[in-house]
Amino acid sequence: MIIVIKKQKDEKQLNNLLDWIKDLGLGVHLSEGDNSTIVGLVGDTSKVDIDLVRSLDIVEGVRRIQEPYKNANRKFHPDDTIVNINGHKFGGKYFQYIAGPCSVESEKQIIEVAQAVKEAGATVLRGGAFKPRTSPYAFQGLRDAGIELLLKAKHETGMPIVTEIMSVRSLDLFKDVDIIQIGARNMQNFELLKEVGRAKKPVLLKRGLANTIEEWLMSAEYLMSEGTTDIILCERGIRTFEPYTRNTLDLSAIPLLKELTHLPIIVDPSHASGLSRLVKPLSLASVGAGADGLIIEVHNDPPHALCDGAQSLRPEQFADVVQAASVVLPLVNKVRD
Repeated sequence: MIIVIKKQKDEKQLNNLLDWIKDLGLGVHLSEGDNSTIVGLVGDTSKVDIDLVRSLDIVEGVRRIQEPYKNANRKFHPDDTIVNINGHKFGGKYFQYIAGPCSVESEKQIIEVAQAVKEAGATVLRGGAFKPRTSPYAFQGLRDAGIELLLKAKHETGMPIVTEIMSVRSLDLFKDVDIIQIGARNMQNFELLKEVGRAKKPVLLKRGLANTIEEWLMSAEYLMSEGTTDIILCERGIRTFEPYTRNTLDLSAIPLLKELTHLPIIVDPSHASGLSRLVKPLSLASVGAGADGLIIEVHNDPPHALCDGAQSLRPEQFADVVQAASVVLPLVNKVRD
C-alpha cells in the first residue's frame, strides 16, 4: 500500500501519520520527490483503515500495490535510485563500466588488468576470488588470497572493487570490498541474501539462470528488507534452448525494469554470450536499451585464462567497446561522471 501526500503538507500531521503506521506494526518507506511525497507501507496492511487515511487533510490518495515486492517497487520510490560507489554513480542519467578478469590468478595479472581497464575507461574493477563452477574439478578461485590481491589492485589503482560472495562464512573477508556480488547461482539463496542485506554494503545482484524478473526483484526485496538500499541489478542472460550462445541476453528486461523498479540495471554481455566476438554488439545494444552500465570480462591473456577465457576481451578490445559506446550514450541521455 502507498499513501500519496499532498505537495503542501503539514510536517506535524505527516509525522503523526508515520507514528500511527509504525504503531500498527508496519514498516514505513518515505520517498520525497520533486512533485510528491510517497509513504510506502510494508507488512500486513489489512489492519489499516483506508477510509480513515483518505480522510486526512494531508493525504491526496491511497493505492494498494499488487506486486509482492514493495521496497524495490517504483510505485514506492518514483525517482531513480543513484548508487554512489566512491564518487562513481550508477543509475539515473549516469553510466559506468565495471571490468576485469573472471578470476584473480596472480598479483601481476590483476594489477596489470586493473591498470589497463582503468586507462580505457572502467571505474570499478571486477575479479573473482570465489568461483562457483559447474564441475568440482574446475578452478575454484584463490579464495582468501584472491581477496587480498584485489585489495592490492585497489591500492595500486584507486579503483573500487566488486567480487562474488558464495557463503555467509566468508562475509568478514568482504569488509573492505566496495560492492558485494550475489551471483546467478545464489540469487535465491535467501539466507545469504538476508546476511548480506544486514551488512548494508552496496550489492551487485545478478539474475538467476532461469529466473523471472519478478523472482529477481523479490531477491532484491530480501536485501532491502534487511537494510541494504544500494543495489545494482545485473542482467547476465538466461538459459534457453538456443545452443549457439552460453545464455540468451534478455534485452527486454532493461526497459521493463525501468518501469517496475527504481534500482539501476547493468548488463553482463560476457556471460550472456560466452563468446568474446559478441561482447561489443551486445554492449552497444544494451546501451541503446537504456542500461545504466556494463560489466565486462577483460584478461591480459585470454587463451591462457584459468576461467572463461573464450568470453574475455583483451584490454585493447575493451577500449574499443568503450569508444564505440561513447557514440550511443548521448542518444539515450546517459553521461559518464
